[in-house]
Amino acid sequence: MSNFKLKKGVNLSLAGALGSTSAVSVPAKRFAVVPDDYTGVIPRLEVKEGDKVLAGDALFHDKNHPEIKVTSPVSGKIEAIERGERRKILAIVIEPDSENQFKVYDAKDARELMLESGLWAAMRQRPYDVVPEPDVKPRDIFVTAFDSAPLAAPMSLLLEGKAEHLQRGIDALAKLTAGKVWVGCSPDAELSLKGCEVNTFAGPHPAGNAGVQLANVKPVNKGEVVWTLDAVTVARLGELIATKKLPVETLVAVVGESVKQPKLVKCTMGADIASLTAGNIAGDPQAVRIISGNVLTGVKVAQSGYLRFPFRQITVIPEVKNDAEFMGWASLSPKKFSLYSSFTCRLFGARKPFSFDSKLNGGERAIIMSGEYDRMLPMDIYAEFLIKAIIAFDIDKMEQLGIYEVAPEDFALAEFADTSKLPLQRIVREGLDKLRKEMN
Repeated sequence: MSNFKLKKGVNLSLAGALGSTSAVSVPAKRFAVVPDDYTGVIPRLEVKEGDKVLAGDALFHDKNHPEIKVTSPVSGKIEAIERGERRKILAIVIEPDSENQFKVYDAKDARELMLESGLWAAMRQRPYDVVPEPDVKPRDIFVTAFDSAPLAAPMSLLLEGKAEHLQRGIDALAKLTAGKVWVGCSPDAELSLKGCEVNTFAGPHPAGNAGVQLANVKPVNKGEVVWTLDAVTVARLGELIATKKLPVETLVAVVGESVKQPKLVKCTMGADIASLTAGNIAGDPQAVRIISGNVLTGVKVAQSGYLRFPFRQITVIPEVKNDAEFMGWASLSPKKFSLYSSFTCRLFGARKPFSFDSKLNGGERAIIMSGEYDRMLPMDIYAEFLIKAIIAFDIDKMEQLGIYEVAPEDFALAEFADTSKLPLQRIVREGLDKLRKEMN
């Protein structure tokens, strides 16, 4: 075991943290699968409105790799296939039945099981941060066993009672790579795993990101492929191998300042947000922002929306429509948050937890080369220069500056701290997509 101490980054202390660790079961009225959650997959439908499906039946497959499938989390009827511009598939909505019957898979090995069940689409590959191609063998597989994002539920809660499934999943992954399975965990983790290399990471967020752990252990070079996933998905793989049925149950932390009672909810993947937040939103439901995921990398959803992949967190914060603020950046209020010693909250000690809302606090402007990105990214890359190379789409510089190592989530904290207010995650995502298209 190796121990890594990361100094770059910051832990954001938000109001509305999880209190009780006991989970409450919540039944949902509708479920949905959103193709946009599976980056790199071009969806081709296998169902139509009115079709009956079992939990684990394929809803769509990838155009370029038909063996990659995304499946239904419940049994029931396809209620709607929502489309956007140019007939793009936005969501496949399923009305559940009362029986929730499961498809039983007859695949013999883990690779076929993952492809048939849809678990394959829960992995990501570096480079490009997309669903892995099934015909490429990875150099290594990296598993992150803790989540350092704001208000995230401890992964030890999500993995409670699943040690046997986790080990079975690790054993299966080890057969899919010629290299090693690397597991990154926090220093206080109590994991007893065999057949893998376990490393501990101490430090602030984004220490829990698989990409950050990968970059500090064994970075990706040009021409290499590495897979990443979280320990919850590995445990699902182990359960899938044992039962031959897709594990669809998930624990979700419903947290945030605008939640009356932050709690852990037991539900099924893809459940509707309205069921998961019913009666638990403080104040006017129209004056809040609901995020499926954490505040840094999550997706803004309506109350009529659905729980999005990776199905572990819902964060609710105040929605601010009026940006006007007395004295603005010159405010002396101790409630004003800053990463730097420019506000009274830093002079008199940080006030925790802070009240954060959706306000941008400024507008997009030219890049200020101040080293802000580097302070938020514990990776051996020049983040600001990489962003400029991506914007210019200078492939040679992008490669030299480490484009193959990064994913949008690695820049989420830098985006929060960015004085220039640039959409760094979107810039990185578009750059990776263009580079992948160019190189292939």
